[in-house]
Amino acid sequence: MSAYTLAWYLGAFALALGSLIVVHELGHFLVARWCGVKVLRFSVGFGRTLWMRKWGVDRTEWAISAFPLGGYVKMLDEREGDVAPEEVHRAFNRQSVGKRMLIVAAGPLSNLLLAVLLYWVMFVQGVQEVRPLLEQPVAGSPAAQAGIHAGELVRSVDGNPVLTWNQLRLKLINRALDASVVALELQAADGALLERQLDLSRIAATEVDENLMSRIGLALQRPRWPALVGAVAAGSPAQQAGLLPEDKILEIAGTPIAFWDEVTAVIRARPGQRLPLKFLRAGEARQVEITPEVIAEQGGSIGRIGVSVRAPEGQSPLLVEVRYGPLEAAGNALTQTWDTTRLTLVMMGRMVTGDISWRNLSGPVAIADYAGQSARMGLTSYLRFLALISISLGVLNLLPVPVLDGGHLMYYLLEFFRGRPVSDEALELGQRIGLGLLGLLMAVALYNDLNRLISG
Repeated sequence: MSAYTLAWYLGAFALALGSLIVVHELGHFLVARWCGVKVLRFSVGFGRTLWMRKWGVDRTEWAISAFPLGGYVKMLDEREGDVAPEEVHRAFNRQSVGKRMLIVAAGPLSNLLLAVLLYWVMFVQGVQEVRPLLEQPVAGSPAAQAGIHAGELVRSVDGNPVLTWNQLRLKLINRALDASVVALELQAADGALLERQLDLSRIAATEVDENLMSRIGLALQRPRWPALVGAVAAGSPAQQAGLLPEDKILEIAGTPIAFWDEVTAVIRARPGQRLPLKFLRAGEARQVEITPEVIAEQGGSIGRIGVSVRAPEGQSPLLVEVRYGPLEAAGNALTQTWDTTRLTLVMMGRMVTGDISWRNLSGPVAIADYAGQSARMGLTSYLRFLALISISLGVLNLLPVPVLDGGHLMYYLLEFFRGRPVSDEALELGQRIGLGLLGLLMAVALYNDLNRLISG
């Protein structure tokens, strides 16, 4: 990976992480202020303070700290120091249980609201996505047994309309986790509407991963377009090699190229290998060398050079622009956020019970990789990535684990029903257990990241 690419990935990761942390802590801060609690410090990061300024009526300390994976809002609290008599009413511990729960829940809920906002922006401005136009299913697969054929377009899943391949994939993942039979409405090439029953009961929970669609037997139909370069991603191997839009690829690593799907097949099969590439520009044949990036996939890796195809005019049957009015976009943004939140919760639960492998857990290295890839693919891809990570952060923080927001909510619920706070001894024990669980979680995630790098 070049220095430029590394800087791009780190920059995209820092922007994503920083913005999500700020939104999360801002939720705590704003609701605390609304409830009358005095905020002493707003910090992005933990540990040694790198930068700090005091601002506002309460002279709140706004800080950036050395360890960036998180942040905190420190509020006035009698349990953490002396409080002046005239400010006792503004201490966090003096607030009602309801107010304390509201302040704690505001952080994760802010992340979920951010996801809704990001999806709303995408839906209002319009998103170019791939339609669920299907290739011929693999023989013996659930899709083949359901009677699905090449050229059929998926219109709905269990009566819920789908417009894009991503929408279809999300709905089928949710249905596969329930091991259910799915009703698909399809449109044949001649316009006829068809009903098909797709049996997902044979899909084990451990097989619900990024390769699910291929296990079901579903794949996108790929038209045989000429091997013309459409767009070149910034900092990609293609840009570094000097490829430009409108270049026609003739040969890669000695393999003659006529159509774009051949470009994809050759590049995917040779991650990290230095390849000679011949192309035609303005009638002149040229040759460069290009090294596809190594992109980790479940069970292996693929190559990618950062180019897209130039679709012939009027021949883009796979693409559809998803655009809604402001009100309709809000409804679809809420639905998308809810479906993704539900899927995240179910996947986490299945990991705890052992139904899904912990290898699906990603750490900071993988997230940085996804951040860089999505940023290079364009603003829409990056916003979608931010929405997904924001949902994951919100859901994670709502888990009933001590030291997380969900753990504090659990304590306050106990206080509400018992009529008195949880004892200091129980709080201290919970903190130790919570820190241990978080440490274990981070260790597993980091191990998965390193394992993907080594195997890739």
